Amino acid sequence: MPTLIVILLGGVIIAFVLGQEPWRRYQRNKIQARPFPQQWRAVLKQRMPYFRALPADLQLQLKKHIQVFIAEKKFIGCEGVTVTDEMRVTIAAQACLLLLNRPDYYYPKLRQILIYPAAFIVRGASPDAAGVVREQRRVLSGESWGQGKVVLSWQDAKEGAATPDDGRNVVIHEFAHQLDQEKGLATGAPLLSRSSDYQQWSSVMQQAFAQLQLDTASGIRGLLDGYGATNPAEFFAVISEVFFEQPEQLQQHYPALYQQLSQFYRLNPLSWH
Repeated sequence: MPTLIVILLGGVIIAFVLGQEPWRRYQRNKIQARPFPQQWRAVLKQRMPYFRALPADLQLQLKKHIQVFIAEKKFIGCEGVTVTDEMRVTIAAQACLLLLNRPDYYYPKLRQILIYPAAFIVRGASPDAAGVVREQRRVLSGESWGQGKVVLSWQDAKEGAATPDDGRNVVIHEFAHQLDQEKGLATGAPLLSRSSDYQQWSSVMQQAFAQLQLDTASGIRGLLDGYGATNPAEFFAVISEVFFEQPEQLQQHYPALYQQLSQFYRLNPLSWH
């Protein structure tokens, strides 16, 4: 009898999970069918010069993504921040750039976006070079947690949107981490379309990462921020910023890297600029 109950419960759970997807798609289609709010258009016009550079089909796609993203994710103000539609739309528009040409995908593990007014302090213990564990304070503009949260400084998110060609964008950076964390810990190797793609991805990334580490250690400053030399996860987030914001330079200096990112993001930003 207990075995039968387990089987029945398993069947119910499977049926529930399978039934969720059609219902979720139905709900998302309903959301996307609504007119894009006029006040949200005003925010895009004011805060997102990037939006005007997109082809018309991607502009439409981005607006539909924004609608679903805002409907499904919870925005929480911290340190006295009152969350506004301006904040929601500005952050969602940048986060959804990474979702273009990805139908029905909306950072499935992400539940909350925490918004601080400006850079925030994170405390934690970590070992120093001698192995002694010390309390550390870090000032951050953004952070991506594996537990379904992204933390952002509104000041930095706003400034990142306003300057779309400097290769620095905290929202793109943190949401690239979210893509990387979909499979678990961030390793710099997000889920690719085909298992056969990983060998080429690994080869190209490792070569470029090693070069950045060497350049950074030698004090050579180039296109890629030296922060990307920290580890492969930060490298992926840093090059994602440059891919969207400085595609010409990335393609010129790192053509193999650009090709891998273009294939992963299913986009060619070179045609937008």
